[in-house]
Formats: sequence, C-alpha cells, structure tokens
Amino acid sequence: MQLTLNLIPFNFHLKRNILFLIAIIFFLSSCGTRKYTVKSDTKASKAADAMANLQSKPLYRFITDWTGVRYRFGGLDKNGVDCSGFAFLLEKEIYGVTLPRISREQANVVKRKNIDSLKEGDLVFFSFGGNDVDHVGVYLNNGFFVHASTTRGIVVDDITLPAYQKVLVKSGSVN
Repeated sequence: MQLTLNLIPFNFHLKRNILFLIAIIFFLSSCGTRKYTVKSDTKASKAADAMANLQSKPLYRFITDWTGVRYRFGGLDKNGVDCSGFAFLLEKEIYGVTLPRISREQANVVKRKNIDSLKEGDLVFFSFGGNDVDHVGVYLNNGFFVHASTTRGIVVDDITLPAYQKVLVKSGSVN
C-alpha cells in the first residue's frame, strides 16, 4: 500500500509537467505561424503591378533583363548605360524605332501628348538642370516609367512623385 501512495503524487506531477510542456510547445509554435504581408500600396508593390500589367511581354523581359544595370554617362551596354542610351536601345529592340542618341534630340522627334494619354512605350522627358531636356524615360502604365537613374541604375519609378512632376517638360510618342 505504501508503494501505491508514492506513485500517485509522481503520476500527478508527471501529468502536470507534460501538460505544461505541451502548452509551451503550442505557444512557441503559434508564434511561427503568424503571417506577414506587404502593404499593397507601397511604392515597390505598385511598381511591380505596373510591370505585371505590361501588355508587351518582350518589353517586360527587356526591362527585367536590364533592371539594376548601373548608370554610366555615354554608356550603351550592360556595363553601364545612360538614360538616352537605355531609351534608344529599348525603342529599337522592342518597337523597331531608331531614335537619336541624345535625350534632347529624342524629345524633338516626339509628338507631344498629355501625360494622361500616354501609352506603353511612349517617352517622358525631364529637365533637372534648367530649361533643356536632360533626362528621358519610357512610360509603362498607371503612372510608372522605366529609366536609367544616375544613382540607382535601371529602375521603374512613379512619375506622379513631386520630384518628377516638377521637372517633367514633355511626353509623347515617336512620330
């Protein structure tokens, strides 16, 4: 009888410890199941949406192939490219259009369009350094364009940002 009395407290403590251990394991595993989501209104997700909504799959492939290539003034290859060089290459390869090599001259061959009327592949021109055109990008859709940023290389950006709106001087399609 003495042996039975000693087992009862042992079983009680064992069951309590096992239940406590199960509770800890459940608590710790539940922390790992929390889902983290990216806000759908972030700049990156909107740029990704613009890329996903491209009608031209060759354009999509061209941009993804060049994304991240660094900026190099006068450059015309994947070792570095400037904005007008990128627009020159894109328009030639995707649309079969031969543009002048310099952004200021590219602006001269574009038929002006209101920014709200732009279509995929149209050009957007900026003047960061005064009155003359000194930067060009290619319009995608939903207010996004692709260009060779001097600091970030080939990127997709939001043309509705104030920094771009202040310096946008012309937009349109090639004549």
